[in-house]
Amino acid sequence: MEALRLILLYVHLIGFALLLGGSIAQYVSGRLRINAAMLWGAVIQLLTGIGLSAPLRDGDEPAPAKLVTKLVIALLIFVMVFFSRKRDVVNRGHFLAIVGLTLVNAAVAVFWR
Repeated sequence: MEALRLILLYVHLIGFALLLGGSIAQYVSGRLRINAAMLWGAVIQLLTGIGLSAPLRDGDEPAPAKLVTKLVIALLIFVMVFFSRKRDVVNRGHFLAIVGLTLVNAAVAVFWR
């Protein structure tokens, strides 16, 4: 089970890299829109996050409050990305909220013990 957890964690980190990297690339380009990397990153983060929340560890599970917090943030990110993906230009505040929520989700994962 530990190997499965590590594989899920690895893919989860790839999803984070796609989401954050895609958003930074769009921000630097000056045209704020949702690109394919952001969409795939949000999908991967959500699915692997759900997989990682399964009880795969031997009694060393994260707190349920942490899991619910991360799930709510991941769902918000996914909804914000999914429903804005076809727009030519996304509102600056909306775009920065996606980036901010992505960073907050990573902070919850790292600092909440």
